[in-house]
Amino acid sequence: MPPESRTRSAEDADRDGASGSREPADDGAASGGASGGGSGDGGRPDGAAAGGDGGEPPLTGRQRLRAGLWPPRLTRAQLIVAVLLFILGLGLAIQVRSTSDSSALRGARQEDLVRILDELDNRSQRLTDEQRRLEGQKTELENSSDQAEEARKQTVEKEQQLGVLAGTVAAQGPGIKLTISDPTHSVEADKLLDTIQELRAAGAEAIQVNDVRIVANSYLSDVRGGVEIDGKRVTQPYRFKVIGKPQDLEPALNIPGGVVQTLEKEQATVGVAGEQKIIVDALREAKRPDYARSSSQ
Repeated sequence: MPPESRTRSAEDADRDGASGSREPADDGAASGGASGGGSGDGGRPDGAAAGGDGGEPPLTGRQRLRAGLWPPRLTRAQLIVAVLLFILGLGLAIQVRSTSDSSALRGARQEDLVRILDELDNRSQRLTDEQRRLEGQKTELENSSDQAEEARKQTVEKEQQLGVLAGTVAAQGPGIKLTISDPTHSVEADKLLDTIQELRAAGAEAIQVNDVRIVANSYLSDVRGGVEIDGKRVTQPYRFKVIGKPQDLEPALNIPGGVVQTLEKEQATVGVAGEQKIIVDALREAKRPDYARSSSQ
């Protein structure tokens, strides 16, 4: 290097040193400014984060779980699965209930089951016959040229039927005669009432005991030496005249554990005979109700 260059470099170095010694504050300020600027640029995310933390505190685990569960976001597949599970649960509940209802007959005796089946068959047959009769009446009313006359005729027939049930008119038809002889006076009112109820369940339409007509509101009570029916004393032998289907009435009385066996255990003698013509002629007085009136008036 030439001597002038070296001399000039030395002088420049001396000037630089002098200026550095004269302006330390400026360098520090510049350095501080640069450092501050660097810190400011590099600290903006921290500042922003600090500002964010100050405005909205972070969520807890329970809050994040609640936000994820509600409101529910169900997809179509999840909705279909929920509906299918509901239908399956409903079907199981119905099946359990029907099974519990039918379990009441599991502990019944064979005689009781036979009796229940016979009664159900008889009632089903009576309902079927009544349905056919009503359908026939409907057809007659629709096809009759004089519907008013046909309606009057059916009204008279209905009045007769109601009179038979109420005991205000005599009745005749096929049925049975039941005779209960009780020499030991051990047959009480409850046994006779059971007999009447069994006959009614078997389809009896008119019943007479000795000279007393049995109707819906009849009552029986024990008295000395006999039984009272609706306040009238009846003594043995008790003679029942029953109108109904003999093929249903006789088996109902003779089923195992039924009326006949129960009365025979009381040392009574029971006789049952079917006949094609039974006349029930004991009558009840027709009473007009004091308060009840037909709803059609």
